[in-house]
Amino acid sequence: MSLTESRHDRSPGLAASEPGRSRKLLPPAAAFAGSAAVFATLYVAAGAPTPLLVVFEQQWHFPAWVLTVAFASYALGLLAALLVAGSLSDHIGRRPVLVGSLLVELGAMLMFVFAPDIGWVVAARTIQGIATGAATSAFSASVVEHAPERHKKLGTIITSIAPAGGLGLGALLTGAAVQFSSHATAIVFTALAAIMVVGTAVAAFSAETVSRRPETARTLIPRVSIPRVARGEFLASIPVHMAAWMLAGLFMGLVPTIIRDLLGLHSGLLNGATAFVEPAAAAVAGLFLGRLTARRTIFVGGAGVLLGTAVIEAGVATGSLSLLWVGGIIGGVGFGASFSGAIRTIAPLVQPHQRAGLFASIYLVAYLSFGVPAIVAGLLIAPVGLQGTVLGYGVAVLVAATVGLVAQYRVNARG
Repeated sequence: MSLTESRHDRSPGLAASEPGRSRKLLPPAAAFAGSAAVFATLYVAAGAPTPLLVVFEQQWHFPAWVLTVAFASYALGLLAALLVAGSLSDHIGRRPVLVGSLLVELGAMLMFVFAPDIGWVVAARTIQGIATGAATSAFSASVVEHAPERHKKLGTIITSIAPAGGLGLGALLTGAAVQFSSHATAIVFTALAAIMVVGTAVAAFSAETVSRRPETARTLIPRVSIPRVARGEFLASIPVHMAAWMLAGLFMGLVPTIIRDLLGLHSGLLNGATAFVEPAAAAVAGLFLGRLTARRTIFVGGAGVLLGTAVIEAGVATGSLSLLWVGGIIGGVGFGASFSGAIRTIAPLVQPHQRAGLFASIYLVAYLSFGVPAIVAGLLIAPVGLQGTVLGYGVAVLVAATVGLVAQYRVNARG
């Protein structure tokens, strides 16, 4: 196939017939299902350390602010990879980026298994973030491109719910391992390492979906790529993403500490289950609200983030675990709906060769909102106190969600 051939003429099934290609490739349906599953597993691995961080804090006796650095170092590594390699797969192909990223992820899982102190954990989280960041936009594009024509919408929905669902499931499974085993770290990350080996094979034997393009070196210059046709919608979605992912950062980063220090409860399973509630609700909402129009889904999501955050604030102020759970469920529905709706609004506006760069821009906003506020919150815990920090964090989420709803209303009115 000529490198100048239009991407619109390229399909996963054609890759198997390229001259000189001898290996057998997965059938299109298997490549679609396998790519979606491996994409979700990347985020299972990302959520897995959440219940373990408080265990590490008790084991290695480091300050509380180091815990939030260990949590957020993943997001910062991911951001760096998105900026440098976010659109790389648009130029060299999805497969080499995915195989390379999954091998790096495998290395991070092994670092967790053998980590002797919190410094190793921070390094493993950073490397994990780099691997996930390099793979995320490529996987987001690959899942959509491998999806059969009748399931293109499903492919888009999967790319929007897999991160949240994976984060929640990873926290839940690790919480159970912490509760019922004294070797949770080894069990969890050895299993994930094995899955990454399988995932690498899936990526290697899935058909390539894009042609190579020239000027590959220029794609490594840190930048974001937002096609002009999508800029209005992208700008309007920024506060929506901020509110949703700040709320996710609050739940995934601080909930175990809230449960232990504010509620006085000590349970790995409870930590994992509580961290699971919000992203799991987000994944379910993103899946089942797909019947609504994209814009209406965003409005539902913004309202859910507002209400859920308010309930979480009430739970923290009164020391009520039940309110924390209810707020997490409501806020999770808002997270899933707003993020899914925003992606469904923006993604159809661009051409196939622009998808990875656009997804990189979306996740750049998402993970800045996920990681940076968590680090700031960790630094404020000592001078302000945990409860005051969490309540102030909630106010910032409420402001972002309100601005997001107003921005979406204005775009809708103009359209």
